[in-house]
Amino acid sequence: MPDIDLVIFDCDGVLIDSEPLSAAAFIEELQREDIHIPQSLFFERMIGRSFEQAVATIREVSGKVPHAGFKDTFRTALLKRFETALQPIKGIESVLQRLATKICVATSSDPVRAARSLSLTGLDRYFGSNIFTASMVQNGKPAPDLFLHAARQIGIKPERCLVIEDSAYGLMAAKAAGMQAWHFTGGGHFSLGYSVPDDIARDRSFSDMAHVLEAAEAQGFARRL
Repeated sequence: MPDIDLVIFDCDGVLIDSEPLSAAAFIEELQREDIHIPQSLFFERMIGRSFEQAVATIREVSGKVPHAGFKDTFRTALLKRFETALQPIKGIESVLQRLATKICVATSSDPVRAARSLSLTGLDRYFGSNIFTASMVQNGKPAPDLFLHAARQIGIKPERCLVIEDSAYGLMAAKAAGMQAWHFTGGGHFSLGYSVPDDIARDRSFSDMAHVLEAAEAQGFARRL
């Protein structure tokens, strides 16, 4: 019998190729606040984390905090970029169509951003209401709270769950939750310098969704053609 009953997908960098767009919009909007951070800091400290965690990092590094409405300003600017440039990860629909497990999304993005990005790419039809965000739990990634919440809501034990993540914080959260963790490195941010340290635990790594599908078939939780 397959050992996986639920596949939990991160959103940004796994379902949608959004991280380069996020980095550009975030840095540009911060510059309007006279807050300047390098792209490397966004990649190292903010990918895979909630907006509130990102602001805490800005405060730590620069000693400044964006204005109270910055979250809405950034989201508006980002969604404008999404309207014209956002694409799903190549091959993701084949994976979603052929998995024989339950599936869900567990993302650090806020609910509005997650819903809009999945709608724009047409991926929302695969998940229905099974979209969980960091706003639903006390602690965001790398804490295991979000993944454990998703598993509880769908009624699957953590040891029967597989998480597909691109970020270090997401991988850490998956392993802390007692779940299998597959690392996906095919998002555009990896070609821009993002990387995950070798000492971050993961069960397998893939740079192409076709290989993810092959592995799922081999483990018996994806349908073969």
